[in-house]
Amino acid sequence: MSESILYKDTLTGGKHWSIRMRRGTTLKLIDVEGGANVGVLFYNPENLLERYNAPDTLKCQHTFKLTKGHCLYSDMGRIFCSITEDSLGWHDTVCGNSNQKMVDEKWGDKNYQRDRNLWLQNGNNAFLVEAGKYGLGKKDLAANVNFFSTVKPNAEGTLAYVENASKAGDYVELRFEMDTVVLFHTCPHPMNPAMPYPFKPVEYQIITSAPVADDDFCKNTCPENQRGFENNRLYYLGL
Repeated sequence: MSESILYKDTLTGGKHWSIRMRRGTTLKLIDVEGGANVGVLFYNPENLLERYNAPDTLKCQHTFKLTKGHCLYSDMGRIFCSITEDSLGWHDTVCGNSNQKMVDEKWGDKNYQRDRNLWLQNGNNAFLVEAGKYGLGKKDLAANVNFFSTVKPNAEGTLAYVENASKAGDYVELRFEMDTVVLFHTCPHPMNPAMPYPFKPVEYQIITSAPVADDDFCKNTCPENQRGFENNRLYYLGL
């Protein structure tokens, strides 16, 4: 696509941020060093009760992983964004988020009051800090996406974290089909066995998107996505 970078920055490891993405723009996430994790949640800024729905996203597209061609759905059957490019090929959206207890047990109890910049943030608290900026709280957190993290099942269904699946320079591009509040953090995946705590930076870019054509790959990956795009069209018609 013809790209024009509107803004870019780097979020260092173990940090959090949030932005409001506009319909018709793309968020490009880039793993700077390899081994990154980006936990992400999505909300409709016009109605914050509408948020990302992992079960619907997976079941309507008959998939266990997220990659190019997949759309990320809200709990109202609309599409927040589409994955238009992806160099990794497998992003986790079933294993959830780290919490304070997990981080303390795996990497040690370090807090900001005592350890300052050496403290260790967890994904759950990171989301809560960003959610609070929009009047959201614990009850509003949902199952999140973990971009750049790959978790595969074996024949018995046991999940295994794939270490260092993402390499330096791997990227994913999310084209937004709705105005969307995006909460994200760079805390490690809850199944990451790395020692010590992995501080992995991620660059993010906001890019102009080309218009969605009738033969768009994401739109036509499956009939469910066609219906999702139609739901978006009706939403913006005010119906």
